[in-house]
Amino acid sequence: MLVEAYRDLKYLLNRGYRKSVALNFVANHYLLSREERHLLARCVFPDSWIEEVKRKLLRPREVRGRVLAIDGFNALITLESLREGRAILCEDLLVRDLAYRGKYRPHSETERNLALIVSALAELSPQKAVFFYGKNNPGSGVVKAITERLLEELGVPAEVRLVKSPDYELKAFESVATADVGVIEKVNHVFDLARYAGEKARLGPVSLKEILGKL
Repeated sequence: MLVEAYRDLKYLLNRGYRKSVALNFVANHYLLSREERHLLARCVFPDSWIEEVKRKLLRPREVRGRVLAIDGFNALITLESLREGRAILCEDLLVRDLAYRGKYRPHSETERNLALIVSALAELSPQKAVFFYGKNNPGSGVVKAITERLLEELGVPAEVRLVKSPDYELKAFESVATADVGVIEKVNHVFDLARYAGEKARLGPVSLKEILGKL
């Protein structure tokens, strides 16, 4: 049933239907569960979008020497989802988390996960990394402090900002590390930092094709 729902949604998206409308129609028709609906919402795209993202995706070696703006909580939550086995490689080749989350709260593994991200950045050698965290998140101050300390320890040229709207700030940059569709459509280049950091720790996502192929 999920495979049929995927095919119908894909057809509608390629015909130009708005995603929210097409998804509601397909999900209601096939009586999809909340989890199935979430999977399709996060990971299925029209072919035109897939081609657009493919043109924007940076290879790791292409990050060197660039100013890279980073969607901090997006990268951190996605990496944590990789650890939990709840991250998926979507059709546009970006990894996204499938967990339902509210506000991010620092926990015992937060520093370890941030260390993976900062270590990955050290290898990538950007000219500068600029982290953005939403200041309305109750854990933002703690996460900012940890991030700054790790960046200093590894000698990564960077700054960390607490802002009202990370999405708004990110759109002003040329190259951005995020999986957020609204940001990606406004920038010239995108890099999947969470996926890269996960690969360094031998954490791989399940792909949408694998999920559908098992049904």
